[in-house]
Amino acid sequence: MTRFLTRLLGRLPLGWLQLVSSKLRFAAAAAGVAFACILVFVQLGMMGAFSKSTRITYSGFDADIMISGSDANDLSDGSNVARRRMYQALAVPGVTEACPLFVGMTTWQNENGIKIEFKTFGIDPVRQTFVGSAIGNVDALKLANNVLLDRFARGLEPGQLSQATPNTPIVLEANNQQLAVVGTVSFGGGFAGDGFMVVSDQTFMRLFPARFSGAPNHILLKVGEGKDPAVVADRIRKTLHSDSLKVRSFVEAIDQDIEYQTTRRPVGLIFGMGVVIGIIVGIVIVYQILSTDVADHLSEYATFKAMGYGQSYFRSIIFEEAIILAVAGFIPAMLVTLGIYSVMAEATGLPIAMNPTRAMLVFVGTVGSCVLSGMIAMRKLANADPADLF
Repeated sequence: MTRFLTRLLGRLPLGWLQLVSSKLRFAAAAAGVAFACILVFVQLGMMGAFSKSTRITYSGFDADIMISGSDANDLSDGSNVARRRMYQALAVPGVTEACPLFVGMTTWQNENGIKIEFKTFGIDPVRQTFVGSAIGNVDALKLANNVLLDRFARGLEPGQLSQATPNTPIVLEANNQQLAVVGTVSFGGGFAGDGFMVVSDQTFMRLFPARFSGAPNHILLKVGEGKDPAVVADRIRKTLHSDSLKVRSFVEAIDQDIEYQTTRRPVGLIFGMGVVIGIIVGIVIVYQILSTDVADHLSEYATFKAMGYGQSYFRSIIFEEAIILAVAGFIPAMLVTLGIYSVMAEATGLPIAMNPTRAMLVFVGTVGSCVLSGMIAMRKLANADPADLF
């Protein structure tokens, strides 16, 4: 390593030699940096899962525009929308199809005694064009009380729903209704429930007798080929002219939901604060290590300073140490985090996984934090007189 760094730097790697002169302290410093990296990785992983699970929810539907209540921040909350708004929107030039969407929560107690909460979507099975890839074919839902259940839901045994077909349905009871599971969907557990259930709009009314078919949660719209959803959405807003409604393109609705979940919901704010704390912990740890190292080698630095070496030389040594510590801490942190992600994904059913962008972001942040710590640590050396350092 010394030879490699000598060739890379074009000089003797004093920073590396000073770090490895005390292998125990070097290992402790790398472990501290790794701990901070792991903390940041876990928080970013949870925030990523938050965003990804929100995006996966919308993948169950294929629409261009969505009409919601003005107080709706995601698919589950907000006021209902009068069904007559759907017919008014259909009269707007550019709109070709419309479909109401109903959303509720259904609780089912599994055979193993675990209660599973399913976010339940009610949609007209005749309108297959509005069904996305996560749901698939909904023809089987045309029969009353047929449902599609999320095979990745938390609380389900592995393969529990593998035999569920229209010919061999699995019978369960929820909300005082006997339901027949005739197939599965691919969503996965999220933060708002353990999994998802898809039913027809008529079955939804049986599951939620207090709901009214004339007041869906959202209205999904499709526009003609070549039409800009943003332009058509603006026409709809002018036609409906209601402060109680929110008309957005489907892409805009997804982005706003993710922004709301990650920046305004308490859980998202907690994860964001965890990232900040991890960065601060890393800076403090590296500062302590580099500050101690500078103090231990003040006499050597004084000799170099008296010989005429400038501040840039000492800065390069400190930066060298900072970058080495960053790399030494990041690599084991990355490996440990991969294991943590695997365990968390298995235990929670959340879409937690490493991606190159996150890895690069944490690495750059780690190097930046270590360099910042080095700059702070070398202030004493920069202001000192060589004669005072002996």
